Amino acid sequence: MFQIYNEDFWKAIDTLVASGTIIIDRPKGSIHPRFPHIKYEVDYGYLENTASIDGDGIDVWRGSLPALNVDAIICTIDLMKKDSEIKLLIGCTEKEMKAIYEFHNHTEFMKGILICK
Repeated sequence: MFQIYNEDFWKAIDTLVASGTIIIDRPKGSIHPRFPHIKYEVDYGYLENTASIDGDGIDVWRGSLPALNVDAIICTIDLMKKDSEIKLLIGCTEKEMKAIYEFHNHTEFMKGILICK
């Protein structure tokens, strides 16, 4: 398998995060607005003044660690919306990363792959 670690990629993400503001619009414990059976186990939001494929800001999962380090990304495929996205995991513990991975893989309609720094 061909795989390359790209330090510049992670530095670019860190620069993006450092230059923006994280907005949490779905706090830990809140319920998904369209799917009431889905609960957020980690704070979820977006990076203000950025853009993603859906036209909104780049999605972020904000963990409980105080530092604003980007620990990983999760790339998702949503078969219902027929789109893909990248989401940044910021300040996440291993337990939080596992919960985020499971969040994006608990149905047949959404799948994600976690890529750690």
